[in-house]
Amino acid sequence: MQTLWESRYAQRMKGMKSSAIRDLLKVVEQPGMISFGGGYPAPEVFPVKEFSEACQKILSDPAKSKLALQYGGTEGYLPLREMIARHTNRFGINITAQNVLITSGSQQALDMLGKVFINPGDHILVESPTYLGALQAWNAYQAEYITVNSDDKGIKTDELEEALRRGPKFMYLLPNFQNPTGVTIPLERRKIIVELAEKYGVPIVEDDPYGQLRYEGEHIPPVSVLDDIIRHEQGNANTGNAIYMSTFSKILAPGLRLAWIIAPVNVITRLAQAKQGMDLNTSSFIQFVAYEVASGGFLDEHIKLIRKVYRERRDAMLDSLEEHMPDGVRWTHPEGGLFLWVTLPEGCNANDLFKKAIEQKVAFVSGESFHPHGGGENTMRLNFSFQNPETINEGISRLGKVLREALK
Repeated sequence: MQTLWESRYAQRMKGMKSSAIRDLLKVVEQPGMISFGGGYPAPEVFPVKEFSEACQKILSDPAKSKLALQYGGTEGYLPLREMIARHTNRFGINITAQNVLITSGSQQALDMLGKVFINPGDHILVESPTYLGALQAWNAYQAEYITVNSDDKGIKTDELEEALRRGPKFMYLLPNFQNPTGVTIPLERRKIIVELAEKYGVPIVEDDPYGQLRYEGEHIPPVSVLDDIIRHEQGNANTGNAIYMSTFSKILAPGLRLAWIIAPVNVITRLAQAKQGMDLNTSSFIQFVAYEVASGGFLDEHIKLIRKVYRERRDAMLDSLEEHMPDGVRWTHPEGGLFLWVTLPEGCNANDLFKKAIEQKVAFVSGESFHPHGGGENTMRLNFSFQNPETINEGISRLGKVLREALK
């Protein structure tokens, strides 16, 4: 029914659409459904015992509880920010707590970046495909997108310079085990990206939610580290051309809704001002709990467990794809993270296949949603972290049956 409110919506609402992944969740709740759709961590690895003990420790201590249950500083709980700074320094990003802002999940961080940096019509350079959540956040600020194609090594740097000449407000990248494709940008490409960004004066937003979930291969320095090295070599040590983001969602639990932004202090100040208009501060209690759980060396050991579980599940999906997929279907081999990317033969539409897959009680996310300007109709994203190996094999078997029928 049409209401008076319909004529009151802001112009930005025209660019806002419901997430295809969130809409998918309504479908996958059907009994017997095997979903490879969401980016869900495995609940089996949630540190439930440690969370329970941390809550009891905080609430039984009068000094801690009165702070944990009170309003907090917008930038976040200082001991937690200090811990994140120490942890980040190990990867070569040399910062202090003053460079860290705690957010209510990575999605809030993306929204804050949009609020602070994007005017209507501003161009943002992104990979194609790219993370759907970033597009959803920035569409609300009426961003336009400059896209650069990707291959099995991430963004194609031979196409990047032409895109940078168009003067984007910033460049957004997920260098490690990208969502949605699972691919990782190698070191040489990262160096080229940083050099070109410096040449054209385009800042980089590096989103790294999966960086610690590596199952094979060697660690590659973050883009932010390479940016720091190049700036020092050029005598621009204080300019700061990169913002780095990460989260506790993949290494502790997504229900915490805790993430962080690392940026120059003047940028953190502006982001904090934007955050004050959103929620004043991220939950003090949750920050206290996360600090208690993650401190004392527990986090490093817990990440080892997650890597073991997810590596087994990734391998199970790769083996199952090899066994059940028909000829002409290709997929990525992620070295870490939560996802892999399937490419179907030309002319095959993943949206059409989705309906048939649901009939077989298996779900995925069509790749079209991850392309700002359309495309990717013959692609799909599969998540391997949530289901156990036996369920993965059964789900891929069902999906293979759907594809074999479609390709007859």
